[in-house]
Amino acid sequence: MKTFLASIDVMPHDNLLDPQGKAVSGSMANLGLAEIANVRIGKHITLHVQAKDKKDAEAKVDEACRKLLANLVMEKYSFTVVEG
Repeated sequence: MKTFLASIDVMPHDNLLDPQGKAVSGSMANLGLAEIANVRIGKHITLHVQAKDKKDAEAKVDEACRKLLANLVMEKYSFTVVEG
């Protein structure tokens, strides 16, 4: 078995309201950063996975995202897996 490092980004679907992102967007002007708008807030997750190869590691990470790390009704996810 090899060890792989996965980096996962979980974000709200583009068509859903992001209250936290909206609040941060609204605060940008108060900070003198009016040029920044449409902030979206999500999660970044890193984890190690033991697998026989990269394809197996990717399948395990995808399963973890679908079953636990992302709420597929409200969120989308993407990830990268590297040996390490």
